[in-house]
Amino acid sequence: MEDFKFDPVKVKVWGEFACFTRPDMKVERVSYQVMTPSAARGILSSIFWKPEFDWVIQKIHVLNPIRHISIRRNEVKSKISPGSVKHWMKNDGHDRYYADKDRTQRNTLALRDVSYIIEANVSLKEHAKNEHPAKYRDQFRRRVNNGSCYKRPFLGNREFAAFFAPVDGSETAIDYTDQLGRMLFDLNYNIDEERAKPVFFNAEINNGVLNVPVEKYKEVWRN
Repeated sequence: MEDFKFDPVKVKVWGEFACFTRPDMKVERVSYQVMTPSAARGILSSIFWKPEFDWVIQKIHVLNPIRHISIRRNEVKSKISPGSVKHWMKNDGHDRYYADKDRTQRNTLALRDVSYIIEANVSLKEHAKNEHPAKYRDQFRRRVNNGSCYKRPFLGNREFAAFFAPVDGSETAIDYTDQLGRMLFDLNYNIDEERAKPVFFNAEINNGVLNVPVEKYKEVWRN
């Protein structure tokens, strides 16, 4: 892992609800206590992404007290395949899918009134080593200042929209220190594997700040 010579870029993100789902939970969704590095990377990529670099999350500051909320929703149990849709179209929809017959209630233990500061840096890919990281860092800052994004960022689940803005210096992390246990770091998209593999790390929050072990990115970047 490279030694970053530049100060990280920072962005403040917040929202009414968030759910950074624990993969060890099956049917019921249960959120981690804080944002995961993979969720933070997804937010930054929604604001600004280029094939010349990867986002390296370094720190996540928790600004609001950690509060949970239980949400019960009606969901369907099955996924509809394109082949099934084509079959229904050919048969005039006589044996079509009825959501009412495939509905179930699921509980989500989510977070409410969340606010974070994400610190990250730019790691250039091999084909862009002649570029300067400042070029992309400045573009990111301009997009944050203008409120621009490629797609609406979200807080774990797509229905939980995220707002974002520049850091103004008045933000303060919460007074909270704890061992959070095993947390999802990111997914390993190794091209030699058929499916992405999860990579975990032992998460610890110190005075409201989650320090991300950036050396773990060696395990998740594509070969």
